[in-house]
Amino acid sequence: MTNITVGLSGGVDSSVAAHILQQQGFGVRGIFMQNWEDDDNDGYCSIKEDSLDAIAVADILGIDIDLINFASEYKDRVFSYFLDEYSAGRTPNPDILCNSEIKFKCFLEHALQHDAAAIATGHYARKIERDGVHYLYKGLDDSKDQSYFLYRLSQYQLSYALFPLGEMKKTEVRELAAKLKLPTAHKKDSTGICFIGERPFRQFLQKYLPTYAGVMRTPEGKIVGEHCGLSFYTIGQRKGLNIGGAGEAWFVAGKDLKNNELIVVQGHNHPLLLSQGLLMNNMSYTLPEKPPAGKYTAKTRYRMEDALCELIYQEDGYAKLIFDNPQWAVTPGQSAVLYDGDCCLGGGIIVSTID
Repeated sequence: MTNITVGLSGGVDSSVAAHILQQQGFGVRGIFMQNWEDDDNDGYCSIKEDSLDAIAVADILGIDIDLINFASEYKDRVFSYFLDEYSAGRTPNPDILCNSEIKFKCFLEHALQHDAAAIATGHYARKIERDGVHYLYKGLDDSKDQSYFLYRLSQYQLSYALFPLGEMKKTEVRELAAKLKLPTAHKKDSTGICFIGERPFRQFLQKYLPTYAGVMRTPEGKIVGEHCGLSFYTIGQRKGLNIGGAGEAWFVAGKDLKNNELIVVQGHNHPLLLSQGLLMNNMSYTLPEKPPAGKYTAKTRYRMEDALCELIYQEDGYAKLIFDNPQWAVTPGQSAVLYDGDCCLGGGIIVSTID
């Protein structure tokens, strides 16, 4: 019997993924990863609840489960980068690095050392193998597709990865979990920072980053408020600006790091919030060879519609994306992910926008 190790997170998706693999005849073992310890006793950390749910699911399914701690690796490989990016005024996506460095590296290495043939997660994505090449595709449920978060997986990592939920809809997953009487069937989806959980974000960051207050100003130079530290704001942000007065809503449009000033504008479609293109680096590709320059679609943030664009490589190792139509709130530090139809090709980290 082929043995598969499933990352049981304590959520409904990984719970059902484990059941599906059982039904397919695999020998299934669960792993619960605890990767955050700094404040795991506060009211915002769900590690204890999640681990108990994972253990309960394993018991119902009749599989063994191990609790593994990768907290040190998470701090070194993910959280330190997370803080560095915020300190530099950028907005990183820790979930992406968490997948490539923890779930599909530390977890994968552990599973292979313990006689697993592959690992499985509850991601809504598909993997299709053709002629020895592993292709990463979007999940069939458009509203839940998570290929965006997996774009940094290599061929090696994909070769050992299984995504049992790739052809299911979320509603079907919950219905099956309820039928199996799993305790996670109606559990709320996690929307917090990968492995850290849901918590007041600004309050959390203030524990790790210094705060330097400064002014909010318009592009014309008018001071309209005060910010509590550039690290705590992202391009396109509307909430928490607390700018009074009449007129359209205010949005963050930029950061003047040299002068510690937050640039704000009125109106969702202000020209400063729209970008014709972007420059990216730190490229990563899912296929053995990088895609040739040319026309593709791309996402510059999760849950946005695919945008038609042209990929242009530069001699310095950077790449440009030029969009057919201007894109809203393109944010340095986030990832731009390329697609050819439903196939995820890879992407890079956004360095700057192109007007």
